[in-house]
Amino acid sequence: MKSLLPIIFATIAAVGNAMFALGQKKSAGIENGLLFVGISALVAVLLAFFFTPLIGTLDVGSTLRGNWKAVLLSGLGLFLTYLGFNLLYSKFGASQYVLYAVISIITTTIIVGIFWLKEPVNVYHKIAIAMAIAAVIFFSIGQSKA
Repeated sequence: MKSLLPIIFATIAAVGNAMFALGQKKSAGIENGLLFVGISALVAVLLAFFFTPLIGTLDVGSTLRGNWKAVLLSGLGLFLTYLGFNLLYSKFGASQYVLYAVISIITTTIIVGIFWLKEPVNVYHKIAIAMAIAAVIFFSIGQSKA
């Protein structure tokens, strides 16, 4: 079960991401995509606060006192993610997700995980990263042939 949990959690995130991508693509005709992002982020915030008691205690003060820098960093990161997704999906479509996915592998897995946090990586991880980078190269070639 322990090895199944990361797959379950990643699947939850992937389904949410697919829903987010569809919503962002549907926002293509909206004059102000950033307003759309803000409203959808507000829905996410409300849902996060609603489900917080299921995960742990609801102690906003303690969380902010001990983690305000990380909260600001994460908030800025979430804003950039929302902004980038809105621009990518509303202007180019969800099929461009592969670009985001591979760039995320580089920025998150390699820069944050491996270099910054010194998380362990084995040969299988390295092969997977190389294959992901190859995927974006093949995707880009395919896009230029379309």
